[in-house]
Order: sequence, then C-alpha cells, then structure tokens
Amino acid sequence: MKKTVAFYTLGCRVNQYETQALREKMAGLGFLPAADGEPADVYIINTCAVTAVSDRKSRQLIRRARRENPDGIVAVIGCYAQTRPEEATAMPQADIVLGSGDKSRLPELIAGYAAGRGRIAEVSSFEASAGYDSLGAVTSMESRTRAYIKIEDGCDRFCAFCVIPYARGPVRSRPAGEIVGEAERLLARGHKELVLTGINLALYGSERTGGGAYGLHDVVGQIDRLGGRFRIRLGSLEPTVINEDYIKRLLVYERLCPSMHLSLQSGSTRILKEMGRSYTHDGYMGLVRLLRAHDAGYGLSTDIIVGFPGEDDGDFGESLAMVKEAGFLHTHVFPYSKREGTRAAAMGGQIPAGAKSERSRRLIAEAEAASWAFIDSEIGRARTVLVERRDQAAGISEGLSENNIRVFFQGCEVPEGDFAEVRICARAEGGALGELCPGQGPG
Repeated sequence: MKKTVAFYTLGCRVNQYETQALREKMAGLGFLPAADGEPADVYIINTCAVTAVSDRKSRQLIRRARRENPDGIVAVIGCYAQTRPEEATAMPQADIVLGSGDKSRLPELIAGYAAGRGRIAEVSSFEASAGYDSLGAVTSMESRTRAYIKIEDGCDRFCAFCVIPYARGPVRSRPAGEIVGEAERLLARGHKELVLTGINLALYGSERTGGGAYGLHDVVGQIDRLGGRFRIRLGSLEPTVINEDYIKRLLVYERLCPSMHLSLQSGSTRILKEMGRSYTHDGYMGLVRLLRAHDAGYGLSTDIIVGFPGEDDGDFGESLAMVKEAGFLHTHVFPYSKREGTRAAAMGGQIPAGAKSERSRRLIAEAEAASWAFIDSEIGRARTVLVERRDQAAGISEGLSENNIRVFFQGCEVPEGDFAEVRICARAEGGALGELCPGQGPG
C-alpha cells in the first residue's frame, strides 16, 4: 500500500477544514505527508468551482500532480468534480473523481484503486433527505492558536450568480453534540479561538426546524458555556438569512468576537433584486448600524461582485459608496463570473471583461481607503490580541484582535497562544501598530 500523501486545497474555509479532516484520516491509515520537493504516492486535490478561475486552477493542479509523479494516485474531489463531472473525468491525469457529498469515502476508494480496481469516478447527486456527511472530528490545526470547526454544509438560496447550491447540495447540519465535543478537544489542545464555518452558516439547523434559522444560536451558546479563556468567531453570514432579531440573539454571547463577514454582493438594491438577494441597500445598512451600536469598532468584511449582468455606472457607483458608508475592514472584490446552469448566465446585459476589470480596480482602491479609515478610527482603543508569532530578535509580537485587525506590537512578554491587551497606535502595512498595555507578561 502506498504510504505518502500530498494535499492541494482550493477555495473556502470549509474546504480547508475538510482537507484537514482527510489528512487525519489518511494519517490514521499510515500515510505520511510527502516531503517538500519529493513526489507523493497519493495526491488529493480538493477543488473549488465558485468562479471560472477556480475551475482553471483545479485543472492546473490535477496536471501538476501527474507531472510530479506519473505513477502516483491522483484523486480529484470537491466542487469542481461535482459541477463538472464530465470534464473532470475526461482528464487522463485523474485516477479518482469524487464529488462533494462523498468525500468521507475517499480513503476506501484510494485503497480500492491501489488494489487494482482501476479508475474510479463516482459523483453522486444530492438527496434532499441526505444527512450530514461527516469526515470525522478534527483534532488539530496547523495554526496553534486558531481552529476551524465545520458545522453545516449546503445551501438552498439559489442566488442568480451562484453555483454553490449545485456543488454542495441542500442544507445538512452537523449534530450539536459532535460540534461541542470537537470544540472541547481543540480547546484542550491549546487553541484559543474557534471559528465556526459552513457553506451557509446562518442556515444551521434550518432543515430540522421547518425553515427556522436560529439553530446557530444554540450551538454558539453551548460552546460559549465551556470553561477556560477562549473566543468564538463566526465565518460568513448571509443577509439573505439573518435579520436584526437574528443578530440581537447572537450579541448576548460574551465570547463571540465583534467581527463578522456579512456578504453584500452589490450596493445597488436593483442589482440585489436581479441577483435574487432578499435584502436592500437600506436593510443591509440597518444590520451594520446595529452591530456598530454594540461595538463602534465592530469589524466587518464582505464580498462584492462587479459587472453583474445589467450593472450600469449608477449601480456600480452605489457599490463604491456602500464600501465607504459601511466602513468595511476587509472587502473581497470579484468580477462576475458566468457559471453554467445559473440564472445569471442566461441574462442579457453581460458586461465586457475590460469594464469588469476597471470596476474591480476602482472598487479595490475604495476598499483599501475604507480599511485604512476603519483602522484609524480604532487608534487609542485597547483591543485583545491573540498572539500568533513572536520575533525575539526584533522584539516584535503579532496577532489578531477580536475585531479582526492584524496587530504588530513591541515586546515579547506574552507567550504565543495567549491573549494580550494592546492599545492601537497607528496604521501599518498589513494591519495596525500597537503597544502592550501595562502589567502584562507570563502568569
């Protein structure tokens, strides 16, 4: 049996979590990580399909793996395989092609291939009644401070531009007991920040409650009651799901970080309606004001698509203005990418590539200005930083504040993996400069 394995992962935090779960499964079967620069016996490529660029990168990694070891086993799994099964299976470099819903079967399929079963392509369609496909609990992360916990898979919102419901299937929620148990084990190993993640995180539990979308609060509450000093951070939440009541229920948990990725997609109410998003410009800003009333420095990040079919200069101008109005700390800008099978792919008014590139450039510049303005507004405030790295020679420590600012500060008194109270002093490349508040150090 082949004994070395290499992983390539594209896409979201859910994919990253699933790769770690598979890494632990493979280690349990005796597979060791392939050394850098050495060919692996097995390559596992966890793909993404959110844009055409993701598809292309997936194909490039498949070819790369085959070049690195012509005799190795190349397993292609995930969203690209799920949404482009004919394309993936047509690639001669791929020995195993497996969709998103069957990743837990990968180790047995690798064993079957190695035993001479031959090329395997199994991409199942999703059943609405299918439960959560568990890859098992993750026991550790590469980061010694922060750990991701996947709690949900799938989405049923079918926004006009999005292929993810086809790639991931309907909402399936992980049992709360498994989530809390994994949280306890990760905390016991020294992780101080738990990041809850999912394909549409806010829909956790909705398939069991007739569409009611408050299950996330129960899980956060159970983790919040665990012992020790740690904090909880949420992955992306969708304003197509949450409302002011939903947010108010979350704000009661003391360990929950004052930061949120709240996906916008467009600042234009007209374009939001075309996208199939169920909120308006004003409705979104109502959520922003609620969060900032809770903490004036509530860190917000978002996604914005430029060049959606029919977007005119006025619509784009509303997105530009929204970045400044909302005061985002981080804005991820995506040129619209036509995805086969989605409603937007068949819409008129497709925007030329050059126009999308120019709008992206302008929006990225506006986003950078908004980020600096947000950091400037935090100057003078004390924030709790989870120390991730210390450079003893330079006397500099680095970590992430509770509101998601990367902070660099003088002094190495606080060990890696501990919390430090730091006063924000100035903006800096990649984040902010800070100074350690008095009276801190080991013990």
